[in-house]
Amino acid sequence: MTPEEVLPEPLLEAIRDRAAGYDRDNTFFFEDLEELTAAGYLKLFVPESDGGLGLGLEAAAQCQRRLATAAPATALAINMHLVWTGVAHILAARGDHSLGFVLQEAAHGEIFAFGNSEAGNDSVLFDSKTAAVPLPGGAYSFTGTKIFTSLSPAWTRLGIFGKDTLARGGEGEMVHGFITRAAEGYSILDDWNTLGMRASQSNTTVLDGVEVQPERIFRKLPVGPNNDPLIFAIFACFESLLAAVYTGIGERALNVGVEAVKRRTSFKNAGRSYAQNPDIRWKIAQAAMAMDILYPQLLTVTRDVDALVEHGPQWFPRLVGLKVNATETARRVVDLAIRVSGGSSYFRGSELERLYRDVLAGMFHPSDDESAHNTVATAWLGPLEELNRPLAC
Repeated sequence: MTPEEVLPEPLLEAIRDRAAGYDRDNTFFFEDLEELTAAGYLKLFVPESDGGLGLGLEAAAQCQRRLATAAPATALAINMHLVWTGVAHILAARGDHSLGFVLQEAAHGEIFAFGNSEAGNDSVLFDSKTAAVPLPGGAYSFTGTKIFTSLSPAWTRLGIFGKDTLARGGEGEMVHGFITRAAEGYSILDDWNTLGMRASQSNTTVLDGVEVQPERIFRKLPVGPNNDPLIFAIFACFESLLAAVYTGIGERALNVGVEAVKRRTSFKNAGRSYAQNPDIRWKIAQAAMAMDILYPQLLTVTRDVDALVEHGPQWFPRLVGLKVNATETARRVVDLAIRVSGGSSYFRGSELERLYRDVLAGMFHPSDDESAHNTVATAWLGPLEELNRPLAC
């Protein structure tokens, strides 16, 4: 199916019409979610044999790019469900069916969310400030605080992880599992009052001894970087789908900017359209050329994931590079669109004003700019050498 078939124009326009209201009122996109669910959108990665659309990462990313042109915050939050179902899909394509239950439950309407981010944890997936304490029978108790938990009002399954500090001879172990909405021992704070991406309602989740049953513990990994397929699958989905959302923001900003330029007229130049102004034309061209570079990068990376292309140590640089390029390019394009659109875009409630706030969230998603550049530099130049000499007095 094409993105236009998955998200037909009437559905897309209905979602676009509601986006400003969700943002203004700082409320969750319940109506969007209901209509997307009815359209089968949350089953993009679910096999057709189970009632899903059976798409791969390339097609799902293009759908998310299209959704983000209408409602970035809705697309960003839906990303979290698609990350988990996408991870299950990527693992299955590589012969690992440990998350097969994710696709099965998504087929029956369960909504998955991502509860991994922690304030101050720049190790991301390779360490955790959350305690995972083993219990008799193979269950674990998790205690810690997770931030940016998108889909907070609606998820029915939350993926979490924490560290068992006593495992592996005291070296520690990362324990991954899922809790259900009905579980006891967690709370969701009503603290999402942000500059942008407001409809995502990515509230803080406090884990206070919440238990994950043995059948819901799906991975135990050593602390620190490792080559487990789960890590690749999470990075591949998370970075690619994030890039798709911000590519959609840039695409929409360029189109809104073009419309504004054609609509604006110059009093000084006898009412001629600003589309005839050489400086304005240069800025539009700059934005369009930036987007033209981004589209094929998103397409190539997601297509290679689907095709099981083996890039070896270059895979993570490609993934983080895509994410950073998408978020930074979208930010520049939104800025250019505002510059050519005139003072009306500065007013609250204008679409470009909202896109300007939404696009800024891109700098906070992992991998951040510093981490991404370090990953790419290490891949090309090797790790930094440690200097074992005393400091000069």
